[in-house]
Amino acid sequence: MMEFLRSTTAQAVIWGTALILLCIIGVSIVKWLRQRDDSGEPSASDLLSEFRQMREGGEITTEEFQHIKSVLGAKLQQSLGAKETGGDG
Repeated sequence: MMEFLRSTTAQAVIWGTALILLCIIGVSIVKWLRQRDDSGEPSASDLLSEFRQMREGGEITTEEFQHIKSVLGAKLQQSLGAKETGGDG
């Protein structure tokens, strides 16, 4: 049995299997990291809602809100486009 395990063919199969398993584990870890929810960071739509309330409360001007809306709107469109195409944003 030990003689067989020392043969080139057996070692190629063993190392090939180990490499495939490492690749599968690596891909699984990358997928898990990408799908993790970073709940500590508010989304662009949440921020936009907060700024809208600030404008309605008189804390910021309409011009300031429009500027913020254009910046956050672009980020929101970008993140929505990435989700639709399956990209990573």
